[in-house]
Amino acid sequence: MSTDSKLNLFNFSDGKIKTLHITWFAFFLTFVVWFSHAPLMVFIKEAMDLSSQQIKALLILNVALTIPARILIGILVDKYGPRLVYSGLLISSSFVCAGFAMADTYESLALFRFLLGFVGAGFVIGIRMVGEWFPAKQVGIAEGIYGGWGNFGSAAGAMTLPTLALLFGGDDGWRYALGLTGVLTFLYGIIYYKVARNTPKGSTYFKPKKSGGLEVTSKGDFIFYLVMNVPMYLALAVLAWKLSPAGVALLTDNTMYILWIALVILFLFQTSQIWKVNKENLTHGAPEYEHYKFKQVALLDLAYFVTFGSELAVVSMLPLFFLETFDGLDPVKAGLLASGFAFMNLVARPTGGHFSDKIGRRKSMMLLIGGLAGGYFVLSMIDGGWWLPLAVAATMCCSFFVQAGEGAVFAIVPLVKRRMTGQIAGMAGAYGNVGGVAYLTVLSFVDYSTFFQVIAVSAAVVFVACWFLDEPSGQIAEVMPDGSVHMIDVS
Repeated sequence: MSTDSKLNLFNFSDGKIKTLHITWFAFFLTFVVWFSHAPLMVFIKEAMDLSSQQIKALLILNVALTIPARILIGILVDKYGPRLVYSGLLISSSFVCAGFAMADTYESLALFRFLLGFVGAGFVIGIRMVGEWFPAKQVGIAEGIYGGWGNFGSAAGAMTLPTLALLFGGDDGWRYALGLTGVLTFLYGIIYYKVARNTPKGSTYFKPKKSGGLEVTSKGDFIFYLVMNVPMYLALAVLAWKLSPAGVALLTDNTMYILWIALVILFLFQTSQIWKVNKENLTHGAPEYEHYKFKQVALLDLAYFVTFGSELAVVSMLPLFFLETFDGLDPVKAGLLASGFAFMNLVARPTGGHFSDKIGRRKSMMLLIGGLAGGYFVLSMIDGGWWLPLAVAATMCCSFFVQAGEGAVFAIVPLVKRRMTGQIAGMAGAYGNVGGVAYLTVLSFVDYSTFFQVIAVSAAVVFVACWFLDEPSGQIAEVMPDGSVHMIDVS
């Protein structure tokens, strides 16, 4: 493979370019399916006679499963390869999508929406696939294109699905629109399996020695890893609380307590699995060439917490923010103005990856997260006295730093430890969802200005922490199936 940092995105005879295009489109479809309910909620509410509380419950259920799913998918993709896992995810999610489209009770609607949260883990798969095909000098921009263009699936769904529902007409138009996305996803799952390949010809697909958790190489990193798992369980506990009578009242208090106990048991089980994976390394010591610092993973997790986590939260509240802040806006105009935040993904994520390739991994991430902190501080000052176009411009500028920061994070993920890229991506991706839950929980207690300030302060803390991020350089060692050691360039 060429190490030229420039990409010719129209050279489809180049295997890595073809792989990039078929993979970002797979991610695009997962986001269409994952967020398909949002633009159709008006139709669903009317057809199913849903209350506002029931709708809020559906929105929470849509993200609940994604946190553990990203961890699980990361393990599966490292073990079985992205080709099989992506195809399996697309095909299986198409049936769940069809189930949601055919649901005739609120209980079945809620169940299928909960299960569709699993498709939100699709993002993790492509990170490993793109990392396998692109050299270090191109991996940042390639991962940025994958993430940015794929992420656009939610906006594309918002623009097309309501029109499709109206074209199909009647009370069931939304069902046919959703069903169509399921059909497309099923067909593309088959196409992806036939066309995609895990690695370029002649390359080795490195797999973890054991499945069940990340491999670490010191006792300190083992404890650090366990501590970093705690926030994911806390986020799930918060989601259960939001579904209880204290929130949308989908669950009883007793059910919430049962779920909390189940989360504790699951955490203990995961801890035992992580110990099994790392017992040999911690007891006898790992070879020197296997060593890496878990703090690299932890810092990427925190960076994605403030980037994608804040994006998830802000996209959810921005239309209402504009509507309540500026007089004379109707819900349609407020939604259009707010949609610019997500549209920036098309250019911002690739730009963040490009910065990472060009000016350095740590420097670009600090620059972009610092800009993110400043951007949210500016948003915290917006009030009804602002000129509306200036407020929109400030929002767009902030969103650029947010999404470019996401691109910079995943420009580093494939360079930490190749055989565990899926798991590292899964953990960072899960932290993005944890961030969304955390920030939206904060919003439920404070006003908009304080909400933006909380994000700005947390981003400033991560900005300082990123100073301790080691720049990936030189080579990382991976063990070949025959036991020999293969060195991979990461600089």
